[in-house]
Amino acid sequence: MSERSKPSIFWLFALFALPIMGLMVKFRLHDREKMPQTGAAIITPNHYSNIDPVVIGTATWYLGRLPRFMAKASILKIPVLGWILLKSGQIPVERGGSTRSSAALNAAKELVAKERTVIVYPEGSLTRDPDMWPMRGKSGAVRLALELDIPIIPVAHWGTQQLMARYSNKLNVFPRHTIDVKVGDPVDLSEFVGKPLDNKTLTAATNKVMDAITALLEDLRGESAPEVRWNPAEHNQSETGRF
Repeated sequence: MSERSKPSIFWLFALFALPIMGLMVKFRLHDREKMPQTGAAIITPNHYSNIDPVVIGTATWYLGRLPRFMAKASILKIPVLGWILLKSGQIPVERGGSTRSSAALNAAKELVAKERTVIVYPEGSLTRDPDMWPMRGKSGAVRLALELDIPIIPVAHWGTQQLMARYSNKLNVFPRHTIDVKVGDPVDLSEFVGKPLDNKTLTAATNKVMDAITALLEDLRGESAPEVRWNPAEHNQSETGRF
């Protein structure tokens, strides 16, 4: 039995959201059998459009899991909206300071106990790569995976930029767009198990995750990614905002 088949607030979301998405998007799901239907897991997609969470959230539903995200704690404090998000299992994470990692870890422990999935964008923000290839990753996803022995499921999508261009908030509704979503095998992080979670270990593990996501995207695009992954710091770019 898939997680989606159990009654939840997501049924209400699906009732309203799926017909609207269906008018705008046709999903082509590749290797959908690789998405585990039970147990805790971290889903790590590439990130290049502001509407990615809606697209990936919908695709995750079609893949049989419930779409939960690591969300800014400030959003979850908004009246009504915050209550709805918390009830749907979204995970509040502080954007900075010492509470960030502890909040995420406590939320991940609940994730394991209730055998849920969570979607984490390892790039942290929209990719800065000029051709929208995955850029360097951050270590949050692999830290959670290694601390709590949760599998990481890499996912890539392509075509979302036709629905909403990078850095735009304008929907291009017509014509109906096709978005390809490809699921990969769990990333093998066994070589890092038992090692100190220092910068060297986390960086190496994160690179494996980004390699897996990039390989999936190469398959969808039918192209080869650059040999060197884009790093905003090396190009005098900020971590967030438009450029």
